[in-house]
Amino acid sequence: MTLDVDAVRAFVTVADLRSFTHAADAIGSTQGAISVKLKRLEDRIGERLIERTPRLVRLSTRGAVFLEPARELLAAHDRAVASLTAVRRHFRLGIATHVGGAEVPTLLARLSAHDPALTIEVRLDDTRDLLAAFDRGDLDAAIVRRGDGRRDGEVLAPEHFGWYATPDFVYRAGEPLRLAASSPSCSIRDVVTGALDAVGIPWTQVFLGCGSFAVAEAVSAGLAAGAFSSRLVPPGTIEISRKFGLPPLPASEIVLLSTLSDAQSRDALRTLAMAFRDHRPPASGARPRFRNSQMADSSI
Repeated sequence: MTLDVDAVRAFVTVADLRSFTHAADAIGSTQGAISVKLKRLEDRIGERLIERTPRLVRLSTRGAVFLEPARELLAAHDRAVASLTAVRRHFRLGIATHVGGAEVPTLLARLSAHDPALTIEVRLDDTRDLLAAFDRGDLDAAIVRRGDGRRDGEVLAPEHFGWYATPDFVYRAGEPLRLAASSPSCSIRDVVTGALDAVGIPWTQVFLGCGSFAVAEAVSAGLAAGAFSSRLVPPGTIEISRKFGLPPLPASEIVLLSTLSDAQSRDALRTLAMAFRDHRPPASGARPRFRNSQMADSSI
C-alpha cells in the first residue's frame, strides 16, 4: 500500500486541530480540498480515520492507532526533502590516531544521521600535527589528547595509559626495552620515552609505525611492547608494567577543540561529543575496525 503524503498531512492536521476549517488555514488550502484528501486516504486504507458531526471532529479508533505512525511518516519525508534542498555545509575535523578507535564509525554515522546536509572532511594524524593545523586554521574542529599545557577545549573523557605486550613477550632487566611507537612527532612517544629515561630503563625503538593502528599490530605480533590507552588495548596483549617494573604513565584527557560558532555546526559538534561519550569500549577493547593511514580524508 502506498500512501499520499499530502493526504496524510491533512489527516494529522485535522486530528491535531479538531477542525477542517482550521486545518485548511494551517495548510494553506480549503476545507473542501482537505475533505477530499482525507476521503481518498480513508478509501485507500479501507477504514474511517476521522469521525465528524456538525458539532464534533474526533479520531476514530483506527485513526487513533494510525496517528503516531502518520507523524513518523511525515517527519521522515520532511527530513528526506530537507537533505535534498538544504545548502550543503562542511567542516574539517581532525581526530588523533591514538584517540580514534572503534567508536570513529559510530561518530561519523551519528553525525550523518543528525545532519544529512553536513559534509565532514576527516583527517587522522598525531595530536601535535593536528594542533598545529588547528592553530593555523586548517581545521575547524579536532579531537585530541590534551597536552603541552593547553587548557582550551571541551573535555570528552579521561584517558588512562598502560604498558602492553603479548603474554610471551620477553624482557630482561638491564637490556633495552623493545618499543613500538608512532612517528617522532607523536606526543605519546615523548611521554613514554621520558618515563623510561626518568627511571633509568634503557630502550630501543624496533618498530616505527604510521599511526597507532600499525603500532598495535606490531605489539600484537609480539615484536615489541607499547603504551596504549585502556580504550585501545591491542588484541591478544596484557598489561606488563607490574611484571617488568615499568614506570606508571600519566593520565590525560581527550578534548574537543573547535572554532565553529554558527548554530547548526555547534549542534553537530554537540552530537559528536555525545556520541563519543556514549560509545565507550571496555578496557579490553576489540580491535579497531576503522583502519586508515596516518592521514585520510572522507566525506559523508
